[in-house]
Amino acid sequence: MEILIKAVQLILSLSILVVLHELGHFIPAKLFKTRVEKFYLFFDPWFSLVKKKIADTEYGIGWLPLGGYVKISGMIDESMDKDQMNKPAEDWEFRAKPAWQRLIIMLGGVTVNLLLGIFIYSMVLFTWGDTYLPNKNVENGVICSDFALDLGFQNGDKIISIDSSGRSYPIDSLLFASFIVIPSPRFSNGFKGDFV
Repeated sequence: MEILIKAVQLILSLSILVVLHELGHFIPAKLFKTRVEKFYLFFDPWFSLVKKKIADTEYGIGWLPLGGYVKISGMIDESMDKDQMNKPAEDWEFRAKPAWQRLIIMLGGVTVNLLLGIFIYSMVLFTWGDTYLPNKNVENGVICSDFALDLGFQNGDKIISIDSSGRSYPIDSLLFASFIVIPSPRFSNGFKGDFV
């Protein structure tokens, strides 16, 4: 049963991606007054599970879950509707549109994928991203890795200054820089030394 649930989850999540990608083609086509003959989730060879025609567009769900498609009038694609190509171009056909409009229609799906990827990645980082604790909020010190223990740090250490010269360092920033040289750190437990 668990495998079935995961398969359904996979198909539903991919369906969302497919619909959004196809909307990236569909919306610019409609904005540029290009006729869209079909908008399908999944492929529909021989028959479709659900279909409904609204205005000039047939919306549907096919039975073969390998993607989806938008069939735009005047575009030579997988359907290879060559009969339509023998006639003069109509105003509502893809081939009658200026090159910049055709380019926007063709790149719409990829653009939606890019924006969706940025959005999903941003939400993942927002929800589960790195947690940051400023040095001033470290109440009980730090827990050291084996490497830090070998360098002389101890569990419970709190970094209170770097380089006892009195210069002001942004400790919170310096601690996370991988290339930094920390001269003479002074710790609350009294340890003092030079580390590179």
